[in-house]
Amino acid sequence: MASLRGIQQPELSKKLFKIIKSENHAIGAYESASRERISIASQISDWGEATGDDSVSDISDKIGVLLSEIGEQEDLFAQNLEDYRSVLKQIRNTESSVQPSRDQKAKITDEIQKLKYKEPQSTKLVQLEQELVRAEAQNLVAEAQLTNITRQKLKEAYDLHSAAVIERAEKQTILARHMRRLLQLLDDTPVVPGDVRPAFEHGAQARQILNDAEEDLRAWEPSLDAVPSAATEMGTDLMPPSATGGASTVDPSVAGGEEVPAQLESPDKGGRDVSGSTIVQQEPSSGYQQQ
Repeated sequence: MASLRGIQQPELSKKLFKIIKSENHAIGAYESASRERISIASQISDWGEATGDDSVSDISDKIGVLLSEIGEQEDLFAQNLEDYRSVLKQIRNTESSVQPSRDQKAKITDEIQKLKYKEPQSTKLVQLEQELVRAEAQNLVAEAQLTNITRQKLKEAYDLHSAAVIERAEKQTILARHMRRLLQLLDDTPVVPGDVRPAFEHGAQARQILNDAEEDLRAWEPSLDAVPSAATEMGTDLMPPSATGGASTVDPSVAGGEEVPAQLESPDKGGRDVSGSTIVQQEPSSGYQQQ
């Protein structure tokens, strides 16, 4: 079914449709990695207990706690990537909406060329040329709307993506550093047969390391360079306030994904410009808002 949707995509939106579909597979892989990491964390804890070595048991149990949290961060990363993917869909939906205006312009141009060749004196040429002028005007607005939304949403999408990568990296680094502190508590001095290892004396320190890790995660805040945008004043018609022309008529087309873009209405349908209900400004993920 997904392959069929890809075939039905307008030519203009096929490449981005493929990217969005591939990102969905990547997100699924991160979610799977999260589940596997949490499962491994439980297994390492069980194994440590089974060794019968109190020191190994205590350290491996706490390593399991940190590994489990690393897995949770992987799942959070996948959720944040879904937000980025949703923004890409807005570009794809706009591309799908603009394709019909391009096709209409090309169709009328082709009809004019054929008629000039077959019936150069036909009165229908005047009508077609008038239709071409209207189609070109409508397409001009649609193309402007497309480039506006493409630039704005490309910056927004990869602002979210890069912030998610940084958050995941920094939080997992915090956890990994505390894991290394735990390893320092385990005495690996070799023993000879018959020697008895001393009892583990660092239980309180090990517990404090987990507390420190939890506190560091809670205190984490993003420190990101802002990605400036000049598109904040863009209106619902995807045009700057100074634009006075009417929007083009862009017929709805099959988007192949979860949303089908609404129609961009022309002045003869109420004299207003509408961007389409599927194009909605996304709020930044609360996990990594820029400061």
